[in-house]
Amino acid sequence: MNSAAQAPAAAGANSWARAPERSNAFALRVMTWIALTFGRRVARWVLHPITLYFVLFAPTARRHSRRFLGRALGRPARLVDCYRQVHAFTATILDRVYLLRGRLDQFEVTVRGGELIEQTLAEGRGAFLLGAHVGSFEVLRTAGQAHVGMRVAMVMYPDNARMINAALSAIAPDSKPDIIALGRVESMLAVRDWLDGGGLAGMLADRQLPGESERAGEVRVPFLGHDAPFSDGPFRLAALLRRRLVFMAGVYLGGNRYDVRLEPLADFSGRLSGPEREARIREAIVAYAARLEALCREHPYNWFNFHDFWREDAS
Repeated sequence: MNSAAQAPAAAGANSWARAPERSNAFALRVMTWIALTFGRRVARWVLHPITLYFVLFAPTARRHSRRFLGRALGRPARLVDCYRQVHAFTATILDRVYLLRGRLDQFEVTVRGGELIEQTLAEGRGAFLLGAHVGSFEVLRTAGQAHVGMRVAMVMYPDNARMINAALSAIAPDSKPDIIALGRVESMLAVRDWLDGGGLAGMLADRQLPGESERAGEVRVPFLGHDAPFSDGPFRLAALLRRRLVFMAGVYLGGNRYDVRLEPLADFSGRLSGPEREARIREAIVAYAARLEALCREHPYNWFNFHDFWREDAS
């Protein structure tokens, strides 16, 4: 495919990163003050007008939400379904206020698959935790630190949601999450050194990220009944650094309940030939998409990907 043909696809893939933030720093700080002054129960009531505003005045995100929910639920999505999805999203954002301050005692968190991480940490080679925009990564990081002592750095595009991250870091300056920025010359070495030190590198593989390597491409695989594009960048990075891939999710169950899941996805730690590596990468992408689809059908209101995931708007 020539570069002219690739350009529209790339633009659609990265448009979410260029979209203006709907976050408002002042509103977030007011919300934080309410949360810390009056407690989580009062703060959760404030989420309802915030959710209603987003559902009513964000038509593009609402359209994408209904498209996804219709496929995940197996029926046409209603406005109340969109409301439930957005409310779950705002609830996890609120909970980050407490989690960043180490208030895990306010939540009921179950951890499944912790023994897999314990085994990985015992080997001293680190691993990649591969997730999606499902539930809360923050609860996974906080619970992991408390239960199995894991150190997780997010490998991510750092400028997205910058106002949310700035507001939350302001209220918990001693609890800033470790972040390894993508798209920089030193990114690969930083990831390798972190893993060699026994750390875990978390990535979200359900979006095409600006600044990914030119070697990264896309693989279209079935997802909720339609072919969808998934970037092979995270999988190639794991294969290049010869590490394990562990599927991760911090599923929000409502109220103060979360379910942290850690499941084996792929193992690139052995030496592979070129053709074998390519086959294993595709197998891992297909397995990841299937795992994500099952999770979306089980907890459809937990997927917070409010953009044109299947790239159907352009067509």
